[in-house]
Amino acid sequence: MSIRTICCIGAGYVGGPTMAVIADRCPQIQVTVVDLNEARIAAWNDPDLSLLPVYEPGLDAVVGRCRGRNLHFTTSVEPAIAAADMVFLSVNTPTKTRGVGAGQASDLRWIEASARQVAACAQGHTIVVEKSTLPVRTAATVTAILEAAQGEVAGEAQSKTFSVLSNPEFLAEGTAIRDLEQPDRVLIGGEDSAAIEALAGIYSQWVAPEKILRTNLWSSELSKLTANAFLAQRISSINSIAALCEATGADVQEVARAIGADSRIGAKFLQAGPGFGGSCFQKDILNLVYLCGHYGLQEVAAYWQSVVELNGWQQHRIARLVVERLFGTVTGKRIAVLGFAFKADTNDTREAPAIRICHDLLEEGAQLALYDPKVSEAQIQADLGEGSWQRSETVLEAACGADALLVLTEWAEFRQLPWPELAAVMRKPAWLFDARAICDAEAARAAGLNLWTVGKG
Repeated sequence: MSIRTICCIGAGYVGGPTMAVIADRCPQIQVTVVDLNEARIAAWNDPDLSLLPVYEPGLDAVVGRCRGRNLHFTTSVEPAIAAADMVFLSVNTPTKTRGVGAGQASDLRWIEASARQVAACAQGHTIVVEKSTLPVRTAATVTAILEAAQGEVAGEAQSKTFSVLSNPEFLAEGTAIRDLEQPDRVLIGGEDSAAIEALAGIYSQWVAPEKILRTNLWSSELSKLTANAFLAQRISSINSIAALCEATGADVQEVARAIGADSRIGAKFLQAGPGFGGSCFQKDILNLVYLCGHYGLQEVAAYWQSVVELNGWQQHRIARLVVERLFGTVTGKRIAVLGFAFKADTNDTREAPAIRICHDLLEEGAQLALYDPKVSEAQIQADLGEGSWQRSETVLEAACGADALLVLTEWAEFRQLPWPELAAVMRKPAWLFDARAICDAEAARAAGLNLWTVGKG
């Protein structure tokens, strides 16, 4: 089964970079990314590659090589679907805010809408690939919609048929291009062996055969939720130990190094901090909680729910700690928040720890000066709303008159800050709250700052 044309529905954090890498590695395939958001598509097509709607190191170079050659971005959805041999569904699947499963289950309205559009517009045989993170057995819904459209099409010589595959992404924002170009594994779930091999053939252009895993549909869908749940669990686990280290005088970095040396545990995802964020971790765990409850596995649901609860507890704990160290009140006090994205090397703020921590501090009456090298003022406004905050253009501007600096994102520039210069413009006694444990502690102390570092007693 030869794939000549691909359409991806959804030009977001997954669809855009994934299709760019496929186009880069498979120049014989025409790849079209479609989205109804005109501003987003315009940004993907902007001649200035630094203005792409998704910030990922290396993405601009990949898009620059392919755009206009075999990578296209458009709002013309129907023609792109009609021309495609393979359609990727890469739309948003947020947590439901109302109705059955509100607060836990995924909202699948965009997946259903996309499936119906594919059913209406596709021609001939089309392979439909789930790329969005989805609850187990969503493929059955997609298949039911597509099967209803199968058969002879009036006025056309050929019939319309479909195959459904699951191909979840395992990308980490900030390293997405590297993750796509050098993946740990590519997972393809399905029942149609010809369709599976057609998708595997695309990835085999640059991925070693042993890294392309084939499963059934349900195992593939569940693997994505489980992978994110396990990673998030490690973050909550090390943050729980960080709190214990602070209480007992231990050092969480030393503990992490010791336990990470055990080959059964490994060193990754053992960095204490303000908790996990991003579009997937919390959403996927809550989805897992909902599924376990649906199937009567209440103890399992409670276990995974505790991972999310501890993550929120860590963020509230950091906000409370700032208030306590600043003499029990932050009313009217200026706090410089360094970093608003949920992690470094991305402009994504979805479920960012900074949002909850900033909300807590604003509720306490603080005046926040926010600096992040990639997050816009408009995005901060969308996340925090109106209030006593302002966006600063530099760290020094944020620090002017501040009682404290609060580091919430591990941007590289925060590792080497001009501490004497910052301390000179802050109100005394001045504090540094390093929630990422990345700052030069000795230099900050030498400049006269009081210091709290996550996980250090």
